[in-house]
Amino acid sequence: MTHPQLRQIPRDEVGKHNTPDDLWIIIDSAVYDLSRFKAMHPGAGQDATEAFFSLHRYEVLDRPQYQRLKIGLVEGEKPSLHGRIAGELSKVPYGEPTWLAEGYHSPYYTEGHRKFQKAVRRFFDEVVYPDALDREADGKRPSQSVIDKMTEVNMHAMRMGPGKHLKGRVLMNGLVTPEEFDYFHELIITQEFARSSLRGYGDGLLGGKVIGLPPVLNFGSEAIKAKVLPEVLEGRKFICLAISEAHAGSDVMGLQTTATKSEDEKEWIINGTKKWITNGTFADYFTVGCKTEDGFTVILVERGPGVETKAIKTSYSSTAGTAYITFDNVRVPVENTLGEEGGGIFVMLSNFNHERWVMCCASARSQRGISEWTTQRKVFGKPLHAQAVIRAKIAGMISRAESVQSWLENITYQMCNMSYKQQASKLAGQIALLKSYSTACGQDTARDAVQVFGGRGITQTGMGRYIEHYHRTIPFDALLGGAEDVLADLGVRQALRAMPRDARL
Repeated sequence: MTHPQLRQIPRDEVGKHNTPDDLWIIIDSAVYDLSRFKAMHPGAGQDATEAFFSLHRYEVLDRPQYQRLKIGLVEGEKPSLHGRIAGELSKVPYGEPTWLAEGYHSPYYTEGHRKFQKAVRRFFDEVVYPDALDREADGKRPSQSVIDKMTEVNMHAMRMGPGKHLKGRVLMNGLVTPEEFDYFHELIITQEFARSSLRGYGDGLLGGKVIGLPPVLNFGSEAIKAKVLPEVLEGRKFICLAISEAHAGSDVMGLQTTATKSEDEKEWIINGTKKWITNGTFADYFTVGCKTEDGFTVILVERGPGVETKAIKTSYSSTAGTAYITFDNVRVPVENTLGEEGGGIFVMLSNFNHERWVMCCASARSQRGISEWTTQRKVFGKPLHAQAVIRAKIAGMISRAESVQSWLENITYQMCNMSYKQQASKLAGQIALLKSYSTACGQDTARDAVQVFGGRGITQTGMGRYIEHYHRTIPFDALLGGAEDVLADLGVRQALRAMPRDARL
């Protein structure tokens, strides 16, 4: 960043300041006085650009404490390097999905999608990214100011996908109408969010709503929807999905939380516990799976007497609000039943497709962004990518990211052209297989990335901090919404059911 007050300094003058008590260096045409840090910085009186970027991220130069060290610019030269630019596309090969790469084409995205993506990226870069860094570090829930800004552009509503809930809303300052909004718009939102966020914060910024509100939206009574939807979609209250228990994760039918009718049959009385519930620590509403006399029933519970939540420490930030929940004789009006009594499995199965598809969108985007580092680091006097073994790892990362994105876009196109009932019938297996494949790819990429980054890949600060973060949190993608092995098996069983009986080799 050029400051008017910075003086122009000839390179030969910089070279004169090369003593232990008078140490200047050049980084990308800017001159810094590091006399106070003489023991820690090489390159006295020299251009230290290459050495600097082998050790530090560009953002270090933007920090106020280092900006104060800048005393001038090299005479006749201009900075030629840059870090992250809010709203801009990456020029790094494979750093963006193909449809966003210069010179490439796609049959899926319109010019409207491209304008929408540009606005959404700038919004997430400018509004969400700074808060993600701060909250991921201190573990507090996402800032209400960010939630309110998302409300202003109806981001909360758009994250629920296309549907009647968008009717009458102005979406992203009018860039798309509710009637035009499709699953590719939602894919764009989810992928831009994943790019500009961190894993724990990403779940903390109302990830519970994305999976906990659809049962209310699709199966709640008109009275329930009239009360809950405005509160949640405007960011005034929060909701989570409470299904998993210590004894039952993917085994939904093995749940032990019970709901029994009161004597007058006007209320449910709920008892039991739930575990690993995203946003549970600060949720106002809980979409709860319960064992009932007729089988399995989903009930909306409002926080109140008998509901207790405790934070669970996991390997990602507590900003996600992961909770252990106890329901102790919680009384809930029977009108809060979502769907039919005993029909909870249908409610949840209809929810799983969209939930898992959203996770695939995020997983596909999170796998990019490794190869740039290999051009910065030098080992044995050569760029890191001069090593054949490193190029082989990068080839695997690129291939996995591109294949996941391509399969995802194909399924998204089918979603745009199928009814909800058709999606449930034809896409449950495909989405399950995609999620299993996507997160397995992510785990392979995370492991390879750590090998490429070396010690930096296991350090929570500095050059490799995003790699360390991704490697530490990728297991969440592999487990949430259904474990990889369970989903892979589901996909195959769905295919076997459709196997024609007259087919022979």
